[in-house]
Amino acid sequence: MGCGMSRLAKATIAVVIMAMLFLPGAIAMAASFDATRSQHLPLPRGTVRGPKSVAFDAHGEGPYSGVSDGRVLKWNGDKLGWTTYTYGPGYDAKTCTATKLRPETATESRCGRPLGLRFDHKTGDLYIADAYKGLMRVGPGGGEATVLVNSVDNIPLRFTNGVDVDQATGQVYFTDSSMNYNRAQHEMVTRTGDSTGRLMSYDPRTSHATVLQSDITYPNGVSLSTDRSHLVVASTGPCKLLRHWIKGPDVGRTEPLADLPGYPDNVRPDGRGGYWVALHREKNELPFGRGSHRLAVRVDANGNILEEMKGPKSVRPTEIIERPNGKMYMGSVELPYVSVVKRNK
Repeated sequence: MGCGMSRLAKATIAVVIMAMLFLPGAIAMAASFDATRSQHLPLPRGTVRGPKSVAFDAHGEGPYSGVSDGRVLKWNGDKLGWTTYTYGPGYDAKTCTATKLRPETATESRCGRPLGLRFDHKTGDLYIADAYKGLMRVGPGGGEATVLVNSVDNIPLRFTNGVDVDQATGQVYFTDSSMNYNRAQHEMVTRTGDSTGRLMSYDPRTSHATVLQSDITYPNGVSLSTDRSHLVVASTGPCKLLRHWIKGPDVGRTEPLADLPGYPDNVRPDGRGGYWVALHREKNELPFGRGSHRLAVRVDANGNILEEMKGPKSVRPTEIIERPNGKMYMGSVELPYVSVVKRNK
């Protein structure tokens, strides 16, 4: 037979390659860029950490980010740095700041933990998915936020996580990652395969919240599609993206959109009809050590992976925001700063 391949073998390989190119979530031919070198927007030293989500208002000001003591901070440039923009009911600076004897897990259940953030650009309202307090809102200028939803269908929100706003209608979409575990127990959600998560909507005109889909495995970030026909939801434990239809003939249906090479957190538009998906870590990876790993992937509207962002293993992002100027803002639930990366191409 010799070392050459038969026509049948060559044809089979060609079919496999073509299938990989067109399968949802395929990573073949994905471009890659290095995000090792980045600018840091450091949080106030020694008091808070974990700027999980990153948001910009309608005027392009920010970023805004929620941190470990329950506040949402606003970046005002290098000279002024971060200032308090909003906080939930019951916030107190003295008792909400973690110490060596009082860890974050002991303070956040009372003080709140802002996760997803999204502005309504028409009204100037900021919507906050707070892990413990539920869906909150604060008006232009900040101050104390108001809790809008802390239970849906008489079932409490235990782990409110992602949020997005339809800029045309003001409709708000948000996730509750589990009915059994709270944010401090997030590892149990993954470990047990908990599938009690919910995708919900909130109508600011009626103040009514509705469950769109229940029994989801660890729903995390959520993003409205460019044509506003469906929602893209990160399913963290299974390393997948889901698509939930809110318009058209498949309305109410949830279906797989992409298989991902890591555990997804927040999902945000890339400005080209696709999405940036932050990966907290890769599958089957030791989280720390030398070398780089995938920080995020950019997928198109069909879930195909177009681009990868790579960086050090000490960085495990929770959100990637790409701005029109080409700068990429990276949130993390662990680090004491927001990273800013400029494309190297």
